[in-house]
Amino acid sequence: MVKLKFKKRLFGAEEEFELDINLKIKRGEFVVVTGKSGSGKTTLLRVIAGLESAEGKIEVDGVEWLGKRALPPQKREVGFMFQDYALFENMTVLGNLLFASKDKELADYLLNVTELTKLKDRYPKSLSGGQKQRVALCRALMRRPKLFLLDEPLSALDFDMRLKLQEEIKTLHKEFKMTTVMVSHDKAEIFRVSSRVLVLDGGKIISDLPKSSLVKSSKKLLAEVVEVDGKKAYILLCGELFEIENKDFSVGDEVELNLGF
Repeated sequence: MVKLKFKKRLFGAEEEFELDINLKIKRGEFVVVTGKSGSGKTTLLRVIAGLESAEGKIEVDGVEWLGKRALPPQKREVGFMFQDYALFENMTVLGNLLFASKDKELADYLLNVTELTKLKDRYPKSLSGGQKQRVALCRALMRRPKLFLLDEPLSALDFDMRLKLQEEIKTLHKEFKMTTVMVSHDKAEIFRVSSRVLVLDGGKIISDLPKSSLVKSSKKLLAEVVEVDGKKAYILLCGELFEIENKDFSVGDEVELNLGF
């Protein structure tokens, strides 16, 4: 369980505002944080990781991460995947991973899962954007984090590579039994990877929705009903099947996403 209750003054484009977070995240959840630019999303991740200070308290599985007896950032079981990769240009792909942890067996496994094994002796400057993102993903997982933080990690990638990395992140999230918090603006991505969606506006959480509540009836072309079974209906979205409440749907009907933002 992750318990967050803290405040921090921020300086927006027009005025100051307060990041005011009071939140509990269950172990194993995949939480996506979204909202307008400048609403405090990245700062939220950085405070959790210990990269920025705040007033209040954070506990992860009963261990204090923010407060009077806070665990130092370097001792926290956290992985942080930055938007700008933050790779060491003077180290090979494998070297970047082993810098985070000397676990060679884990490094080899992650490189295999993300199809980077053949590139392990290459340097970042010779890699494509998608390859760099996969290296950053692997490095963030080298410490087997309890808490995995991602700050818009896929925003600069093309559609096909974005879908591939979404699947890899989901797979590794489950395999490592992590709690994941990810910042994203992409609605299809949010629906695809999340188990819960938080909407941040002006430093405050204005919406907190489980994936199961993100769909409502409509006649717009966003998702198609492929099966109806009593009180349940099933839609096909982004290549995946999702269960929703049956509101007199028929197979072939179209539904609209209501993501609350």
